[in-house]
Amino acid sequence: MTFKGNDIIDRGCHVYPFTFQIPAEDLPSSFKSSSGKIVYKVEAILKRSLKVDSKAKAHFTLVHNGTIHSDLMLKAPQYGNTEKKMKLFSSGAVALDVNIERTGYHQGEGIKVVAYIQNSSSRDIKPKYHLYEKRSYFAKGRRKTRTTDILKEVGDAVPPSAGQAVTRIITIPPATHASILNCKILKREHRLRVSLDVKYASDPEIKLPIVILQASQDPDDACPQYSVLSALPPANGIAGMYPSLTDFNGSSC
Repeated sequence: MTFKGNDIIDRGCHVYPFTFQIPAEDLPSSFKSSSGKIVYKVEAILKRSLKVDSKAKAHFTLVHNGTIHSDLMLKAPQYGNTEKKMKLFSSGAVALDVNIERTGYHQGEGIKVVAYIQNSSSRDIKPKYHLYEKRSYFAKGRRKTRTTDILKEVGDAVPPSAGQAVTRIITIPPATHASILNCKILKREHRLRVSLDVKYASDPEIKLPIVILQASQDPDDACPQYSVLSALPPANGIAGMYPSLTDFNGSSC
């Protein structure tokens, strides 16, 4: 977005408070890592006759404040199932069915995981839960990925020749980064992997996609879907001369 002023400024100190509306577009949240970044900034340019333009800029953090109610996809339940026949040191088979109530969850929220486990093998098996983040970077037709563990948990053992419905609440750590799915150059995705710990064999597993949103807010909040978390102060030391946003737009989100 570009705003242009045509005023001729006299000698002295001048302050121009302003606000601007963040475009009502599907903008990704701010992001920065060693492999890529999404940054937002406000830039002012002072033009003077026969002199080089003077520029000043301030970066700000933009956060997508989506809610579970804002996208039907986030309400969709997730389900998966798998089965494995035992070999070598075990006999029989194991089967796993997993479901969660929806796809979208807020930071700090608990994911209710219901697992139906059928242990028809000759050994105890344990359900394992693994929440992780997958980052993908896209440039020049290539993709670079990186996976980071968020949490791992292990449930109680299911004995041989038994079937159980196991319910577990997996709490998303409040400090977990929100998902970024609306950017062409990078993605930050999340997965919940539920597996069965089978000795002397590869573990059967189910991966379910999870969308993590910013910490829950009042769904009736009238603020726009984007918010500015922070901005750099003016470098000239006259920040106190600027009125707050509530002084001239009448409201504050």
